Amino acid sequence: MLKKLLFLLFSILIFGCGGNKPSAADGEKLREYAGDLVNRSLYKQAVAAYESYLRDFRPDDRETANLYYTVANLYFDRLRNYEEALAYYLKIKHFYPGHTLIPEVNKKIIACLERLDRGADARQALEETVHLDPTRVAKKRPGAVVARIGTREVTQGDLNFEIDQLPPSVRDQFRDHDKKVAFLQEYVATELLYDTAKRAGLDNDPQVVEGAFQSKKMLMVRRLLQDKIADRININEGDVDLYYQAHKDDYAEKDDKGKVKHHRPLNEVRQQVTQDLYRQKYQQAFQELISRTMLSENVQFYNDQVQ
Repeated sequence: MLKKLLFLLFSILIFGCGGNKPSAADGEKLREYAGDLVNRSLYKQAVAAYESYLRDFRPDDRETANLYYTVANLYFDRLRNYEEALAYYLKIKHFYPGHTLIPEVNKKIIACLERLDRGADARQALEETVHLDPTRVAKKRPGAVVARIGTREVTQGDLNFEIDQLPPSVRDQFRDHDKKVAFLQEYVATELLYDTAKRAGLDNDPQVVEGAFQSKKMLMVRRLLQDKIADRININEGDVDLYYQAHKDDYAEKDDKGKVKHHRPLNEVRQQVTQDLYRQKYQQAFQELISRTMLSENVQFYNDQVQ
């Protein structure tokens, strides 16, 4: 019910509250709006806009299938929501089986299943596919094409997305033109090497499989800590002031013997104080989480057995 209400409000904002049927021009505006949302990295909002267009304007079968594919790719490439992506790819396969996108859709279905750790289903999907056409389907995607890898296009949107995935401290290094070009060249080189390694069957190499498992495990732990600790730490001005007063000497200017010469005011060291307070709160929350988890799982150590 809430989703329907949001779509109704969205339609009112786009088309007005009159009873007139939306025109083709309105539909084109909505398509352009959805494309702009993608360019601005607002992927969830772009999906909602495309779905609204599909529902309100009822395009022909060819355009509908193309838009389903666009939405599926947003879920796959940008939102990394492989279940939703799989649902849209399957919708194209079942409702538009004669569409020229089907060979590429079949590949994406298998890729979704692999990422969902459904290897048996992926193998079955591969067997059900009579043959996979290696020719990439030309498709419109927002942003100018900045590179080609064979027939695969890399757009400005792709480049911006990959840069945005970097940690903030690293991301800011790639804002000017020359640094973006360097990043693009490195990205293409990585994709080429990845494709070469995959053709060599290295995706099934025992060391690669084990390394992928360990990486996945660490990513899951980091995500858990983000949800359970980092996102729940709140620091206000009062907290910062109290921490500063209790640790004033730590931020003071000192002589060679470590004696305080001058206490630096809070406004000069606020950023460092805030960071130190955050680290303290994080460490405390981390220890509490570990203690609770060990208690609930009945963890026991036998230190005398360690050799």
